[in-house]
Formats: sequence, structure tokens, C-alpha cells
Amino acid sequence: MEQLAWDIGETAHALRRAFDRRAAELGITRAQWRVLAHLDLQPGLRQVDLAERMDIEPITLCRIVDKLEEANLVERRRDPGDRRAWQLYLCEDTAPLIAKLHALADSFSAEIFGTLAPADVEQTRALLATIRHNITGLTPVTKASA
Repeated sequence: MEQLAWDIGETAHALRRAFDRRAAELGITRAQWRVLAHLDLQPGLRQVDLAERMDIEPITLCRIVDKLEEANLVERRRDPGDRRAWQLYLCEDTAPLIAKLHALADSFSAEIFGTLAPADVEQTRALLATIRHNITGLTPVTKASA
């Protein structure tokens, strides 16, 4: 069974690297396209919540957002419910880039999954969803007291 977890991790790594190479042709890094993808799906995310979703430190996200803001791709707006917090939105100028990223993802998916039977793809998606569900139910490991 441990080999299966390894295979899933290595496959995910290979997918990310291959997509990164293609996204780089659009002048964007993995971290940047992840931010844009999250904001495309859920505009107005608070910066701290996005950092948590991306599993990165808030200061790291801050630097990524700074660069995206400088490029007029993302804008920060004060959270009306918490003046200390920022909400993040895509700028209008981002729409063409998002469209290119969607097209890139579609062609990439067709290329790597196109030889698989649709039923196999759906079964794989269902199995991966079950695995993710099982992971969320795991008992958290706590640090031993020193």
C-alpha cells in the first residue's frame, strides 16, 4: 500500500512540473497561477484564508500577491467585516490570462488523459475523492511533550 501513496505523490509532482513548464511560457510561476486559479474560483478570498488553502505562510502569499498586484492582475480590497484583513480579487486585465490558462489546462488534460477511457477517468476521480476524504478523517498527530 505504501507504494500507492508514493505513486500518487510522484504522479502529482510530474503533473505540476509539466504544467509549470507550459505556464512559464505565459510568463507566470506555479505560485502565481495557483493564486489566480483560487481567485478565479472564489473571488474575494481573504488573504489569510488563501494562504491556508494553499498551505503556505501568509508572508509568502503576501510576496506573491505583491508581484501580481504590481502586474495589475490582482487587487487587494479592505475586508468590510475586518479592517485589518484584505480580500483579493482578479483585475479586469487578468481575464485574457485566465482564459489562456484555462485553454492551456484543457489542452494539457486532453494530452495526458486523452488516451484513457472516460469511465476510467471517472473511476479514478472517485477513488481520489475517497482517498482525500479518508485523509481528512485521520487523527491529527500531536507533538510529544518535551
